Amino acid sequence: MATRYDRVREERSSQFLTETFQRGLARWNRERLSPRQPDAGSDAFEHDVRMLRLERAFLAHLRSEVSAAAADVPRDADGFVNWFESLKLHGPGQGDMLFPWLADEADREQLRWFFEQEAAGEAGFDDLVAMTQVKMPARAKLELARNYWDEMGRGNPAGMHGPMLDALVAILDVEPTIDNTVWESLALANAMTAMATHRDYAWHSVGALGAIELTAPGRSAMVAKGLRRIGLSDRERRYFDLHAVLDVKHSADWNREAIRPLLEEDPSRAVALAEGALIRLRCGARCFDRYRTILWK
Repeated sequence: MATRYDRVREERSSQFLTETFQRGLARWNRERLSPRQPDAGSDAFEHDVRMLRLERAFLAHLRSEVSAAAADVPRDADGFVNWFESLKLHGPGQGDMLFPWLADEADREQLRWFFEQEAAGEAGFDDLVAMTQVKMPARAKLELARNYWDEMGRGNPAGMHGPMLDALVAILDVEPTIDNTVWESLALANAMTAMATHRDYAWHSVGALGAIELTAPGRSAMVAKGLRRIGLSDRERRYFDLHAVLDVKHSADWNREAIRPLLEEDPSRAVALAEGALIRLRCGARCFDRYRTILWK
């Protein structure tokens, strides 16, 4: 069994698991996904081609980390969903001691720093779902559409999840930027963006997004508890309170209406769905390790 030292040594040997690479990839993602006018020259296109090659190499590295664990997952829908749901307890990063500490002990400045990292590394669940659903089979597409509609506040601007996060940024007076975010948080967002934007990683993206819905409620509840303890009102911590409850239903719906029918139609998708989920959780575990190292130093 690999030791923590072996894992750290392996990560340091990768050109992709570095501050320089992840900051560069994060800046490129922000630029390429922002609406803009057509570029006049070829420099931007050639830069995009180079970055796409690096992004795919980054994805290949992430897959290499989880391929052995994903290779033997059940191919039948019942067995796979049971395996998938077990990730809530046994997946990478689950039960991390960081979150009880945030709930019960972290002071305001420590909670502010944690939230700043999370906000800067947020890839935008609504946008990830929107990009992933392109050309999906009908039943899965409908579930992703329902999930997206919830993220968009069901048409009510006050209920949109993105602006709720922005409001909390203002309340806590933080400045989430690429430059003041640890590379592990950027790598998580970069990995999610890469899986959602490459169509040959679409099944990976479904698995990764499902892993977020599966595992977020418990962490959100503990962060909300910490924010309550330092004096934030119900309205001010609404983003985390909402995800602590709503994502429980979202996870059940996602597993039943997206993952299950996708596997019933084609059991060979199981490995890609599993790899995507494990990539998401492993990237999250890296974040928790780094956060603890800084917050508990």
